Amino acid sequence: MTFTGPAEGYDNFMGRYSQPLAPLFAGFAGVEPGMRVLDVGCGPGALTEILAGLVGPDQVAAAEPSPSFAAACATRVPEADVREAPAEDLPWEDGAFDAALAQLVLHFMTDPLAGLREMQRVVKPGSVVIGCTWDTAGRMTMLGTFWEAALALDPSAPAERGRSRLGRPEELRELGISAGLEGVAVEPLDVSATYRDFDDFWDPFTAGVGPTGAYCVSLDPAAQDALREECRRRLGNPESAFELPGRAWALRGRAPG
Repeated sequence: MTFTGPAEGYDNFMGRYSQPLAPLFAGFAGVEPGMRVLDVGCGPGALTEILAGLVGPDQVAAAEPSPSFAAACATRVPEADVREAPAEDLPWEDGAFDAALAQLVLHFMTDPLAGLREMQRVVKPGSVVIGCTWDTAGRMTMLGTFWEAALALDPSAPAERGRSRLGRPEELRELGISAGLEGVAVEPLDVSATYRDFDDFWDPFTAGVGPTGAYCVSLDPAAQDALREECRRRLGNPESAFELPGRAWALRGRAPG
């Protein structure tokens, strides 16, 4: 419900991290020319575009449950096979792909275990299945700063930091093993994002994208202003450009057989 707005809102908010993450993620998956690949939970298409550059757009398919994001992805990579569908019910036949990737979407799946098993179904036996989530318990400073500030002002805030499912490597590893993947490995993928100033950091939260945005726009003006100033303080009151790190934990395994 928090990913139903314009794709531009997501790109301004998370795109500055997901775009540099995409080539690292594709590399961790071992995607190379000659493969047919699936992007699960493609969003506006940052990873889909990278995959198209590696294997050709006609060899890429993408699934996305949000109509606005699916449309944005189809516009971004017009030759890709983009379909509006959830990870747990992919509209492709068994063994249709050489790899299935889910960037920053496992923790948003209604049933991550079912999603991974469905990804296994649509790849050939022995093919790669890969997913990643932000390190919400550690090195994802943008999200961590927001939720730490929110909790300082409102102990009942639905903070993701340290609580978001699948934000830790051991959780991802257990998920992969439970899903039946073989040769499960979990590794960190590190990126960073540059902000022109504090407003460039803060303004994307007010678009209501994702859990942070949904919480932000639920506040009355006074509470939102207080949260804004608490975030500013925790970032050291920046008056010019600054950079924040972001770490994703990536799970990789192979479909049995």
